[in-house]
Order: sequence, then C-alpha cells, then structure tokens
Amino acid sequence: MTVSDGSYGFGPSVGRLRIRTSRAGLGRKAGHDLTIEATRWSGSAVVVASDPAKSSVTVTVETGSLTVREGTGGLKPLTDADRAEIQRTLGSEALLHTAEHPTITFRSTSITGTPDSFEITGDLTIKGTTHPVTVHGGSDGDGTVCGWASLTQSTWGIKPYSAFMGALKVADEVRIEYEVTKLEPLPGPGQAPA
Repeated sequence: MTVSDGSYGFGPSVGRLRIRTSRAGLGRKAGHDLTIEATRWSGSAVVVASDPAKSSVTVTVETGSLTVREGTGGLKPLTDADRAEIQRTLGSEALLHTAEHPTITFRSTSITGTPDSFEITGDLTIKGTTHPVTVHGGSDGDGTVCGWASLTQSTWGIKPYSAFMGALKVADEVRIEYEVTKLEPLPGPGQAPA
C-alpha cells in the first residue's frame, strides 16, 4: 500500500482490531487465552509522508462491539455459553462498563519512523481515564499495515477477570493487534465524498 499525503479513513471493512488475553494464576491451565475482536470501530489518519511528525491518527472503538472470536488452551474447548458469559463480563462495571463508557478512543500525540516501520505514541481513553500508550507498526510486502501495542488493564481502572478465589485470572497485560489492508481517501474541505 503506497500512501501519498492526505486524509484517510479505515475500519472493519478494510481492517481488523483484536485484543489478545492470556491466563495467570495457579489455575491457568483451566482457562483460555482469548482473541476478542472489535466489530464496530473507525479510524482516520492524516499522512505527511515527508515529515511523519506532522501526521496523526485517531481511532474510536465501540465497547459494546467487542466479540470473543477464539479461546485457546484450557482443559475443555470454549463453549457458546462460555462466550456469552465472557460478553456479559466485558460489559460489566468491573471491566469496561459499556453503558456508561460506550467508546474507547486513541489520539496520536507523536509519530516517528517510516511507513515501513513506525511508532505512534498517543492518548488512550478507556472508561473515562486517559494514559499514554505506544503503538508499533509497519507495512508488509503486500502493503498491509499492521502492528501492536501492549497495555496493562489496571492502569485504566479495569480489574482483570478472576475466578476460583483468584486461582484463575486473566493476566493484567493484554496485547492489542491491528491490520489494515486499505486506507480510504477522505474528502477535503468543500469536496464531495468519492
């Protein structure tokens, strides 16, 4: 994907945004490492290829759109009932409290590197709490832009899920992964959408 200077949009039609969790605690063999996907999200990027520091990125995720896609490990396979329980737990006050906080937002504050290998530092707001996070990324040979960021849930006031008196719990650190196959040009001021 060769990108020229301009404003671009992206979202689930041209990309994927996933959260990967891992297990902790003495009972971790009983639980599952989860892949959770955001199904409703949108992003925009202003690209200044000659001066990446002038570029910017914003992403908004609807917290109610987080869907369990896969559970690996564990003593038994992840069932539909397990998925439904995880969905309820994600929306709870202890985790994302989706009723009061319907979105998660990321706004870049600095971008360094090249289109092939870059870092985006920005403000991530979850549950009304904002902290800095660094997103790593780059473009692969076929032009797909992909990357990751690690974050510690408790920093944003999220209490990692636990069961069996803490013997089984989700690790506090989660990994966010993204992949965008196409950036869609956004109209400039006074222009009609393409």
